[in-house]
Amino acid sequence: MSTRKDRLKKLVKVQEQLKALHETRHATFLAAASAAEAEARELVGHFDQPDSLSALFPDLYHRRIAQAVVRQEANLASAKQEAGLIAAATARTNMVERAYKDVRNRDERERSDRERLDIIAQKQGEE
Repeated sequence: MSTRKDRLKKLVKVQEQLKALHETRHATFLAAASAAEAEARELVGHFDQPDSLSALFPDLYHRRIAQAVVRQEANLASAKQEAGLIAAATARTNMVERAYKDVRNRDERERSDRERLDIIAQKQGEE
């Protein structure tokens, strides 16, 4: 059976991986929101240019701009949600790390206490 220390060590690793996943997703959502914003700005910039097809297809331009803005807002909302998940994962990771460090320190103290007791027992056996 694995010790509590080993289980906590594995749990720390899993929590760190989960946190990294949320950080990656957050960055992806922010990048997608930025790309959607850039697309909307580009379409708005081309809308009034003389060589633009916006005079022929204004509805298409308006629809694409609106879709880009909706995508941007959705990605920003998702990024905000992931930021909350990152905070929760960070808190969980910190709690597990503290528990792991406590168990590790306790194991080290117990080991050193056993070594001292062994040394004392050996000295008493020699006398």
